Parts: sequence; structure tokens; C-alpha cells
Amino acid sequence: MATDAAAAVSGPSAEPAERAAMRRAVELASRGLGSTSPNPVVGCVVLNSEGYPVGEGWHQRAGGPHAEIHALAEAGDDARGGTAVVTLEPCDRTGRTGPCSLALIEAGIARVVYAVADPSAPGGAGTLARAGIDVVHGLLADEAAAGNAAWLTSVREQRPYVVWKYAATLDGRVAAADGSSRWITSGEARADVHRLRARTDAVLVGSGTARTDDPHLAVRGVPGAVQPLRVVLDTEASAVRPGARVLDDAAPTLVAVAEDAAGLEGAVELEGTAEVLRLPRAGGGRPGLDLAALLEHLYAREVRSVLVEGGPALAGAFVGAGAVDEVIGYVAPVLLGAGPAALGDAGIATIAQALRLKVTETVRVGPDLRITAVPPTALRARASGASAAVTASTASPASTASTEES
Repeated sequence: MATDAAAAVSGPSAEPAERAAMRRAVELASRGLGSTSPNPVVGCVVLNSEGYPVGEGWHQRAGGPHAEIHALAEAGDDARGGTAVVTLEPCDRTGRTGPCSLALIEAGIARVVYAVADPSAPGGAGTLARAGIDVVHGLLADEAAAGNAAWLTSVREQRPYVVWKYAATLDGRVAAADGSSRWITSGEARADVHRLRARTDAVLVGSGTARTDDPHLAVRGVPGAVQPLRVVLDTEASAVRPGARVLDDAAPTLVAVAEDAAGLEGAVELEGTAEVLRLPRAGGGRPGLDLAALLEHLYAREVRSVLVEGGPALAGAFVGAGAVDEVIGYVAPVLLGAGPAALGDAGIATIAQALRLKVTETVRVGPDLRITAVPPTALRARASGASAAVTASTASPASTASTEES
């Protein structure tokens, strides 16, 4: 009898084992940020029939094997009779790869636990259930959704997920009274921004930043990074000129101009070094371009996340349009007392109209502080800790060498 009792408790209980596996799967999924778009990031852990992990994997790149395939390959025969713990409902369609639902069935998996349903192509759970597999949905759903917030938001809203990033002094200034801004934040913070860019499909600035800073906008110092699309909103087609750093061959570049811009002839000179996109102007007498049309175009070209790095005016336009899903601020222990504020006119006239956010993460980056905040209705707002801020760097910022941000 004592032997039977000992055997009964020798393995982990199902719920703690599956919960630990899902946390690990969420962590694994984050490794795919920046390389899987337009597909989601997904992590998977396979437990054997006794509840022990025997295989794990994550979706590493668009067009490559999915997380379940990597995990099943590592598990081998130990997967038979076991449990697959996955952050997203296993796919049930054949695209550039085969359906994961079929792979799980063929591997002899007896139970599948997934966190979040796939809004783009549901059906995998039903196929698994019809094959006699026990299917459970919802374990650590908030954490898994937070890790996949960009992709889930883009699918549901049919537009890219927008992150506004800025760097400011402790008193909220992004430049001094004379316009100088290099460098408000530390080298560690600027290196951290490159890791943030590496997890994003497109990096966007406005004509003011393009004219004043001549930014480069490509990722540097991140081995293996997929370069994001560089986007400049140059409404009057006057800020980006041949020889601009953003026109080199380090990454593709899109210059968006107004359909009726006076400088269209000059914009034609950019063709061959950048794609020129003509867009309608913003409505209602507002300056700039129609941001909804811009985001619609970017979504159509499979951009699922956008990092807005422009100045106060551009940030104000995005906030005013209700098109900011996440804010990441790098705050330096510096005081200026004068100069432009981080956010320009966003159409907020009273304190009652203020956009109140939920802080999901605060991290020391060298001498600076990185603060991540989201609207209270955002997917990341329902999670906590590291899983709520997976767009930020996973490397140790303090150990990173200095590099230029722009």
C-alpha cells in the first residue's frame, strides 16, 4: 500500500505541471518577436504521460515550422499519450506549413491545453476534439494574449498595433529650448531602443524629425534582427531628399506624402531608393496625413506592428486619432525647464478628457527609467509582470554597450 501511495505522488499533478508549462510556453513565444510577422508568436511545451516536460519549441520565423512541430520533434516518442501546452489554438489549415492539429493527432497526443483562441483561423480545437483528444482552453489566457498583443490586435482591428516611443527629461522635455536633443538619454537606453525596433515591423517618424535629425531608423547592434520598414510621413514632400540617411540600403524605406503636395516632383527623385506613397490629407482641418489610410496601407502590406518615434506633433496626431496601443517612455534624470514637451496637441482640452493609462512595467536602463503603459482596455492591461511588456528588451540593458539611437 505504501508503494502504491508513493507511486501516486511521484509525478507532478496535472494542473501545476500544465500551468508551469504554459508559463514556459509564453516565455518561449516571446523569442519569435520581430521574426514571425505577419504570423503570431507561439510557444509550445510537450509533457509526457507522467506530466514531465519532454519537448519545447516556438515559432521562429514566418514560413518556418510552427511551435508545435518543434516541440513534437524534440519530444519524439515521449509525446505519445502526453499533453501539448500551447499559447495559441493549434492551426487547422495548410499554408506555407501543414496543420498543427494533424501533427498533434499523428504524434499520439492525448490532451491539448491552449491559452488563446485563434481569431484568424479557428477550427483546430474542434478537429482535435473530434479525434478524441481532450482539449482545454483558457489557461493563463491573459498572459499569453499580452505576449501576442500586437498580432491579436492587428487581426481584430485590421490595422497594425501602434507603439509610441519617446525619450524625455524628468520634467517631460524632448529637446532643449534651442532644439538640441542629443543625447537626453543614456547609451544604454539608446541600445535598448534598437532591441525594441528589432521586434517591430515598421519604424515611423514625421517630417520634423526627418528634417532636424536626419535619422537612420534601422536596427543596429542586434544580431540576426529582421530590419523593419522605415516610414517617413513627409506631408509636403520636402523633408526627405536624396542623400538622406534613411535612403541607404540598410533597410527598406517608405515615404508617405500628400496627394496634392507641392513637392511631388522632388519626391519622384526618391524613387529607386524609397517607395513613395501618396495619401489623402487628414480631415477636419488637421495638419498632416490621413493616419487611418496610412495604417490601412501598412496592414495590407503585412505590417502588424508600428513603432512611432516621431516628435510631439506626430505623437499628438496618433493619440488624437485613438491609434496608440502602447506607450514606452525612456525618462532620463535630467532637467531642462524649457523646450518642447513629449506630446503635442492631441485634442485633449480638459482633465476629464485625459487618456489615462495602466503602467505595466518599469525598468532601470542604465541611469534612465523605461516606463511601459497601455490603455485600460488593451490586451496587455489584463496581464501583469514581464508578460505584460514583452515588446521591451529581454536582454540586460545595463550590460549593453552604447550605440546611437537614430
